[in-house]
Amino acid sequence: MTYAELTQALALFDLPQRVTLRAIKSRHRELVRRYHPDRGEVNDPERIRSINAAYKIIRDYVENYCYSFAEEEFYEQNPEERLRQQFADAPLWGSR
Repeated sequence: MTYAELTQALALFDLPQRVTLRAIKSRHRELVRRYHPDRGEVNDPERIRSINAAYKIIRDYVENYCYSFAEEEFYEQNPEERLRQQFADAPLWGSR
């Protein structure tokens, strides 16, 4: 897989650069329901093939992703915790 293939798959799924696994799966189900030749709104067998190929690329990338449990990454993923950490001791915002 190349980065170009990954970005093309993300574009087909219309996904942002940061997305959850749940959102990826949900978007795949939505696209399959819409374009599946047997049940979909649009009968386009080539479209469903490209959707499934894009899903495989995204799934392969996600399955091989190396997770970071570093503190900085934690706060990047949980901005409300960063705010809590920054302002917890402030008299106006934190506990007294």
